[in-house]
Amino acid sequence: MKGQIFSLIRTKYNTLSSSQKDVADYILTNPDKVMMNTLNEIAAACRVSETTVLRFLHKLNYNSYQLFRINLTQELSKDNQETVYDDVGFQDTEDEIIDKIIHSTVSSITDSRQIIDPASVKAVVEKIAGARRIVVAGVGASGFIAQDLYHKLIKLGLNAVCANDPHIMNILATGLDQNTILILFSHSGESREVLDMAAIAKERRCQVCAVTSYAKSTLANQAEYLLCSSSRETMFRSDAMTSRIVQMVIIDILYVSLVIALGDGILPQIHSSRLAVAKNKI
Repeated sequence: MKGQIFSLIRTKYNTLSSSQKDVADYILTNPDKVMMNTLNEIAAACRVSETTVLRFLHKLNYNSYQLFRINLTQELSKDNQETVYDDVGFQDTEDEIIDKIIHSTVSSITDSRQIIDPASVKAVVEKIAGARRIVVAGVGASGFIAQDLYHKLIKLGLNAVCANDPHIMNILATGLDQNTILILFSHSGESREVLDMAAIAKERRCQVCAVTSYAKSTLANQAEYLLCSSSRETMFRSDAMTSRIVQMVIIDILYVSLVIALGDGILPQIHSSRLAVAKNKI
């Protein structure tokens, strides 16, 4: 657990209750105080009960507050102590905005290591490699992320299609079957169009891979495969914005893993794809 406390808090943030988020926010912004606080003092500072604090710690797999405080102290005392940046404010200069946004983004990517499950990645890669057809979909901002995965799949010569229009999604859904994998992108996991497509996939015995930030969302519950992204919401930057970056990282992980799984025989196809694109450049 040593060295992972801040990452754990951020990656678990979306699973916390509102009162538990108050505890998380207090610890993230006041780590030096927490080292000296008793359980009762933290509860009082957050205006919650001691039971709420303990339930929050259980979400981080800590069975006692004392062990949590010891590990927090060890983490803060390391030479490579994590710098905690405040949220961007109206008074910030361009230099400060740049530093804070970059730090927030890097933290989100680093945190993703705690939630991207290698076994899930392997299972999805194997399913994609063995599928007769791959259907990728998402709406809104998630639709653009879906397009990036589609772009990488066709570079490998795989039989993939992509849609971000609800009507096209429904039409594609009618062709789903057990030899197809449906990969759906939704930050919240609650987009109606995406859930409708997942429901049709179930009827047609097509397995679903969900890429979402919320492990307990409706989409996650409907999927056979789950790849989670997670992030934090700030004053000017919604959690969906940083989640998008983590999902791009997940796509790169899938792509590289696919290339390795497909072996040396896929290299000529990659080379051909590069040449095809190069012809369009001056």
